[in-house]
Amino acid sequence: MIIRSQVGQALRCFSSSVRAQAHVSHIGREPIKYPANVTLTPSPTSISVEGPLGITSVPLRSYMKIEFPEQNVMTVVVENAEIKEQRQMWGTTRTLISNAITGMSEGFSVPLYLVGVGYRVALEEDPRGTSDGGNGKRLNMKLGYSHSVFVPIPSHIKCEVPLPTKIVLSCTDKHQLGLFSAKVRSYRKPEPYKGKGIFIGNEQIRIKSVKKK
Repeated sequence: MIIRSQVGQALRCFSSSVRAQAHVSHIGREPIKYPANVTLTPSPTSISVEGPLGITSVPLRSYMKIEFPEQNVMTVVVENAEIKEQRQMWGTTRTLISNAITGMSEGFSVPLYLVGVGYRVALEEDPRGTSDGGNGKRLNMKLGYSHSVFVPIPSHIKCEVPLPTKIVLSCTDKHQLGLFSAKVRSYRKPEPYKGKGIFIGNEQIRIKSVKKK
């Protein structure tokens, strides 16, 4: 729709067509609803997120701005969505803020399953204590090797072992939780012939058949 003055000159052009929305971040433009027990404090360079589980911050680029259109709702705005970098960081920053809100209010958790004959895990005291940034605990895993595999638990990770074949990891930072989960998995990655290994969550692999001569 084009709005024109009485002399027929176009003043501004507004369009709701699909073409006009081609350079909009569908993730970045979505508003974020946050609980009442979370406090957001934006600044020109970052936004602070404080909740029951702690406080963290997410950096903001110079072309970003935080708005609060209504109570307990925030949006991320960029200066020019036509610029590729701004459009990319728009969605990325919105996701990071959303994850920070969830982490500070509820936290993240992921289960790991040990699948294999004789595979076992136990949570025990780390003889090294809290050195090297650990929390004083370690995983003692039997994964089919001639030796046990010991994995110290970082201070920012909470670990539980409800079953001898199940590990539950929790953290307020989704990225750090993913990194440590991948580290534990790397000691015995799932293999495609017998389906043995350490599986994260609902991870599934395609079983291959052994080629016979």
